[in-house]
This record gives sequence, structure tokens and C-alpha cells, in this order.
Amino acid sequence: MSLIDQEPEVDTLSHLEDRIQKAVELVTRLRQEKEAVVKELAETQAAWEEAQASNQKLSEELDALQVERKQVRNRLERLLGHIDQLGAA
Repeated sequence: MSLIDQEPEVDTLSHLEDRIQKAVELVTRLRQEKEAVVKELAETQAAWEEAQASNQKLSEELDALQVERKQVRNRLERLLGHIDQLGAA
């Protein structure tokens, strides 16, 4: 085999080596991006669950306040009714 015949093989091997190196770099980068996305997803899910719990708590508090408001309104209407009776007497 002559030197001229070996040069194309060396160039082909070098080209293949470069392509493999680029593939390795790409896979490494994609794995890092995937890890970052998985971490961000976990953080987002945790924040969503926390928001859901907070929303549930606020909804329950709102319901309790609406019940209390209705009770206060009824008591005030009764008191005003008693005051009207005093004024009419």
C-alpha cells in the first residue's frame, strides 16, 4: 500500500472521528438540556401544587366569610326590626 492510498483512508478516518466527537458533544448537550428541563418541570409542578393548595385554602376561607356575612346581615336585620318596633310603639 502506498502513501497516496493511505491519505484518503486517514482523511476518512479523521472525518469520522470529527463526526463522532460532534455527536458525543451533541448528546452531552442534549442530556444537560434534558436535565435542566426535567428540573424546571419538577419545580413548576411543585409550584402548581402549592398554588392549588393555596387556592383551596382561600376558597374555603371565602366560603366561611360568606356564611359569616350572611349571619351578620340576618342579625342586623333582626336588630333593625326590633328598633323599628320600638319606634312604632
